Amino acid sequence: MDIRTPVATSYGDWLQKFEETWKSQIAKLTAKFGSAIEETRMPVAFATDVPIVYVKAEKIVEVLSFVKTDPDFVYDLLSDLTAIDEMPAEPRFEVVYNLFSYSKPCRMRFKVRVSEGQDVPTLTGVWKGANWAEREVFDMFGIKFRGHPDLRRILMDVRWEGHPLRKDYPLRGYQIFPTAMPVDPTLLED
Repeated sequence: MDIRTPVATSYGDWLQKFEETWKSQIAKLTAKFGSAIEETRMPVAFATDVPIVYVKAEKIVEVLSFVKTDPDFVYDLLSDLTAIDEMPAEPRFEVVYNLFSYSKPCRMRFKVRVSEGQDVPTLTGVWKGANWAEREVFDMFGIKFRGHPDLRRILMDVRWEGHPLRKDYPLRGYQIFPTAMPVDPTLLED
């Protein structure tokens, strides 16, 4: 069995239920945003369970704001925000946005290809919940989010060197700190 084999879910077969909806949504996105949509991948044609829409980094906030509010989309939940290290491919990273629509209910995935050292605009103005997820991506992969209100490590010690989910990070890249992490006094203020 591979990902193209239909599996019964609580909502039924996603492709059978939402294929036409997804096709019309992607057509509308392509018509509205043109060259900002780099590529689309549909289930069955590619090994994916939901459509994947690749968006240029500089347009991701505009595109996701649109799909959150437009009546034909209403993807009102950012269910996950993560990244993938595709090394040795270039661009090296993909930032992944998994969206869910409560009203439909269906899903769609958006991705932004990011080169080493390139930043991505923050989505904290669209979804407040993007705050911690973007901090985690920064901490684990080193991808910076331009305009983020508090971009600092969230999982690793502030003294940690490197980003543990990068493919070039040493498998046994232990770092031992003999003392506790220092407390940032600005975080203790009311």
